[in-house]
This record gives sequence, C-alpha cells and structure tokens, in this order.
Amino acid sequence: MTVRIKRIDKTLPLPQYKTKGAAGFDVYARATVTIKPKEVAYIPLNVVLEIPSGTWIMLAPRSSTHKLGITAANSIGVGDGDFCGDNDEYHFAAFNFTDKEVTVERGTRIAQMILVNYAQVQFEEVESFNRENRGGFGSTGLK
Repeated sequence: MTVRIKRIDKTLPLPQYKTKGAAGFDVYARATVTIKPKEVAYIPLNVVLEIPSGTWIMLAPRSSTHKLGITAANSIGVGDGDFCGDNDEYHFAAFNFTDKEVTVERGTRIAQMILVNYAQVQFEEVESFNRENRGGFGSTGLK
C-alpha cells in the first residue's frame, strides 16, 4: 500500500517501521518543545499524509514516551482521510505529568502512527433491543 507524504522539514528522516513486525511507524518531533508541569503542549510531527480511502491514522505514544515524563493528552489521536491539506501537519498533544519542565528535543521519535481500516455505518433507531442487560462496566468480574 502506498501513502503519499509531505515532510515540512526534509532534514528529518521519513517515518520508519523500526522492526519487521512493527504495526506502527515512528514519527519525529520537528521542533524542540518545552512543556511546563501538568500542562499540554503540541509537538509538530513533520508529516502531512494522504491515506487511502477507508482508512484512518491512529496516533499513539511510543511505548517509551512515558519515560520522558509525558503521555498523550487525548489518549490517541484520530487522523481522518480528509486531513491532508498542505498545512495539515500532524501534532502530538503531549501532557507533562511530572512536577518539572520536560523538553522534547527536535528529532526525538515521540509517537507512532498506525493505519487502520474502517467502515462507516448507517443508524437504524429502535426503541428496545429485547435482550438481557449485562450490567455495565466490569460486569464479567475482576479476574
């Protein structure tokens, strides 16, 4: 599958799958960003993507991102297929969960992107499903 990409800063590498079995490709911070304690900052990721119809981009922290003292402010990001104008650069919304400033240096692999298939649905509204209720969150037990 081919994905068209525009890099804002061509001195930074293209995104890369770092292992043969990797689901996500790593993306790099385009700028050095300092994040104050308990605040959110937006780290530019140097990519605009044109993805195939029927797919979306999941933007997630790398498994090591928390070691920097940050995590994704919005859990994951959702990149829709129509987010692909020349200035639609992806950003990582980083939350600093520490009590001191955190600086993310330009060129740091800060996040990963995963291309995911989807299908849009049509809704049919009903008054009842006529099924037994399961009981809500945790209804199958703790273990």
